[in-house]
Amino acid sequence: MISFDISGRVAVITGGYGILCSAMVKEMAKAGVKTAILGRDEAKAKKLADSIVAEGGEAIGLKADVLNIDSLKAALDTVIKHYGRVDILINGAGGNKAEATTSPDLSFFELPQDALEWVVNLNLLGTIYPTQVFGRIMAEQDSGCIINISSMAAFTPLTNTVAYSAAKAAISNFTQWMSVHFNHEYSKNIRVNAIAPGFLLTQQNKFLLEDEEGNPTERGKKIIASTPMGRYGLPKELVGGVIYLCSDAASFVTGTVLVIDGGFSAYSGV
Repeated sequence: MISFDISGRVAVITGGYGILCSAMVKEMAKAGVKTAILGRDEAKAKKLADSIVAEGGEAIGLKADVLNIDSLKAALDTVIKHYGRVDILINGAGGNKAEATTSPDLSFFELPQDALEWVVNLNLLGTIYPTQVFGRIMAEQDSGCIINISSMAAFTPLTNTVAYSAAKAAISNFTQWMSVHFNHEYSKNIRVNAIAPGFLLTQQNKFLLEDEEGNPTERGKKIIASTPMGRYGLPKELVGGVIYLCSDAASFVTGTVLVIDGGFSAYSGV
């Protein structure tokens, strides 16, 4: 019998209190998953964990910087002390910033080095480093599941978001590479996949999609017009795909990028 049951498993989620990942954390906790919520703001991570515990779930909130290996190793030690293992890693930390995005006021040639490095490092290295740290324990366990966060920008680069598009394309590539490497070198029982969300309205992209009055920008109008379902997605609509990829129902699925986009990538515009 095909099973989507992931109850009892231990999941580590980086960027766990963000808009997208907090929805995953909450729903996975309802599904019986023991969650470790990682983020640079320990208070936010613990607040979310406390709310899950108050509703009968199991969760801990930990301070961790995805760009600091020692910080991640310290978080791993705490997770092992609490739960004894790591079954699932969701590399949810990521984002974009206006300073790394071209605009009428900021040309490609003027994009500052620190902003470009911030976006590329957070998204790409912020996926690779946690995979190094938490993937090692999966190799020792001979089992595990890793979910990375790609993007529509990884398939066809979006205008303006030069660093973000490049980093997300690299994450899709890394997902495939890592899936093969784990199976060839460490365990046939470790799977690495990614989801590619369509357009969701978040604080990270709000400056691109809405003006100061909350009206859609020309870019926002184009996105809605290019999404057959005619709307932005909701964070909770990503969760079903994540649970599927983490479950035994996806036991032969690795190295893939699951698109959850309301039809955006399927639409040619005519």
